[in-house]
Amino acid sequence: MIIIQVKRGIALCAIPLLAACASTSPAGPRGTDAAGIPPVNQRAVAVPRTQPVAPPTFGFRAPKVMNVPGLEGVIGQTAIGLVGLFGPARLDVREGDVRKLQFAGQACVLDIYLYPVTSGATPTATFVDARRSSDGLDVDRTSCAEALKRR
Repeated sequence: MIIIQVKRGIALCAIPLLAACASTSPAGPRGTDAAGIPPVNQRAVAVPRTQPVAPPTFGFRAPKVMNVPGLEGVIGQTAIGLVGLFGPARLDVREGDVRKLQFAGQACVLDIYLYPVTSGATPTATFVDARRSSDGLDVDRTSCAEALKRR
């Protein structure tokens, strides 16, 4: 019992000694942080103003038109013609003069990309992509188009 009280007394006496060794400030020596690294000069630096520059223009580039047997009734159609074939598009995305129409059914999802074939022309279908609705794996484009056509 006496040994336990002696150990407890030694431990209680050590606490003030340990506290005296600890620093009350998180900073290290004067002018440094806790790791002894001097602070970064925080002066403001003037940055010269710049004018935005327009991206370079490359002029019109004609798209490559897909030539796949069975898609003759799709390739070359305008957006209005495609809606007539497949019904309302699930997705209609426009970016500049390019347009993507997406048609979907239980069997598949059909993405049709429309580009102008000449400068200033109305965009027409130039590329078709198809995938399964369930898992996104590629399917035959012609079969998908046939499955989604209005009857």
